Amino acid sequence: MAANPWDPVKPTAAASLLERCVQAGVLSQNALDQASKEAPCFSRVEELEKISTLKDEVNQKSLELEMLQLEKESADIAHSFFLNQKYDILQAINTHLEAVLREKRSLRQRLAKPLCQENLPIEASYHRFVAELLPLAVKFIEKLDFYIQTIHTIPQIPECAKNMDNALIRMEALEADLEEVTEQILTWRETQNKLLQKSLQVSAEESSSSIKASTSYLSIENLHR
Repeated sequence: MAANPWDPVKPTAAASLLERCVQAGVLSQNALDQASKEAPCFSRVEELEKISTLKDEVNQKSLELEMLQLEKESADIAHSFFLNQKYDILQAINTHLEAVLREKRSLRQRLAKPLCQENLPIEASYHRFVAELLPLAVKFIEKLDFYIQTIHTIPQIPECAKNMDNALIRMEALEADLEEVTEQILTWRETQNKLLQKSLQVSAEESSSSIKASTSYLSIENLHR
């Protein structure tokens, strides 16, 4: 009967061969122990496989998270709480429209009725004042939009005043710089005038000396003649 190769009690043929090699001195027990250890390259492969598996799990969880976020955003629109609010608003609008339709005839009569009488009962002693007041009222109504815009700009007045103050400070600084530059220009102009006068004076002295020399030379020639 053949021996079972998977029986852990009995050594295999390879184990028997290695045992004989150790007994013969061909191999040492340390070499066998080192060879039996797992090579580092295989451990790196296992680590890379684990990292790849973890990355796949992270990507899967990220995808699930995005799906849940999208589901939450879309579910808020169709949530019962928001739907109930919209339903209540629609019910209120519907009730109001029904009331308007029920009172349509009375509302039409109220709209057709003028807000005041055609002729205002004013005493005769006040007619002159009314005649003076009406043109003023017309002008006021014509400029009402401008007045409203002016009132709306009142809260912006502090900011405008602050901007004007800043602009005034800048103008004062520029004015000081301009005065300084003007003084420098005037100083340079005076210096240039002085230099020009000196150069003219020197040239005049040189010309006068040359004239004197020429006249003396002519007088000497006349004496020789």
